[in-house]
Amino acid sequence: MPRLFVAIRPPLDVIDRLIDTMEGIENARWQDEEQLHLTLAFAGEVEHGEAEDLVAALAAVRFDRFDLAISGVGHFEHRGRVTAIWARVAESEALGALQRRVARACESVGIELEHRRFTPHVTLARFSRPAPEVPDWLARHARLHCAQFTVDHFALLSSRLSHSGSIYEEIARFGHQSGR
Repeated sequence: MPRLFVAIRPPLDVIDRLIDTMEGIENARWQDEEQLHLTLAFAGEVEHGEAEDLVAALAAVRFDRFDLAISGVGHFEHRGRVTAIWARVAESEALGALQRRVARACESVGIELEHRRFTPHVTLARFSRPAPEVPDWLARHARLHCAQFTVDHFALLSSRLSHSGSIYEEIARFGHQSGR
């Protein structure tokens, strides 16, 4: 069964800017260029028939083009230990609306999504061991900013785990369609 998620991939100039920040933490598992994305919904393992239904449901999602920007950095932690660092995606009403529509499309075909608050971000690195350099890295990149970019599509991707990290494959791409 494929592990599926719905995401927005930033354009290459933004990806290049993010890659420029990816250094200076010894225990970091830095994402590569192909792994940089903004997750809208993580569906998890999905049966083949359910995946086909999901493609159809996502194709019906309507949204207008909108602009996004990267502004700052942050981190996730579990039990006081940093598990990931990320680039913050600036608040956007249009992004929130698209994320809710994508979540409803997933749920409409019986996919149970996680119920945590949507925090728009692009993961830069993951950690399985403590990394004492994280606070310095966060301070150094606190003012990270990338030029605005226009979102005119999102994609359904599959994730396959390998010994070198996750490998993503685009299953389907969905362009903007006006209307709510």
